[in-house]
Amino acid sequence: MLDVQTIHHVSVCVRDLEKAKSFYGGKLGLTEIERPPFDFSGAWYAVGASGQQLHLIVHNGETLREGPIDTRDGHFALRVASYKAARLWLESQGIPYEARPHARAGFPQIYVLDPDHNVIELNADVCDEE
Repeated sequence: MLDVQTIHHVSVCVRDLEKAKSFYGGKLGLTEIERPPFDFSGAWYAVGASGQQLHLIVHNGETLREGPIDTRDGHFALRVASYKAARLWLESQGIPYEARPHARAGFPQIYVLDPDHNVIELNADVCDEE
């Protein structure tokens, strides 16, 4: 059996690196970190303080989606400190979202799309708003 310790990184495909960097670094506030000199464009971001990373890969392949938020499609989740603060931040940034304060998952969830329609779940330990 594998002795899996943690998720190291998640990679998502993007078409326009500058738009993606504006979203992930500017709007979501992730910190860009050094990336090796690969022969393709991209960017890496730190996620939290425990070493997980998000890797953006510029790719025009078939893995990119077009439609609206589909919570059953492939996605990654970021745990946030406050559900309410996350929702208010998204509104202040003009980012459309689908809120599920009392989700069946057992914790509150918010779904958003990045500029390339990658689905991102933001979730919190508890719902801190009525």
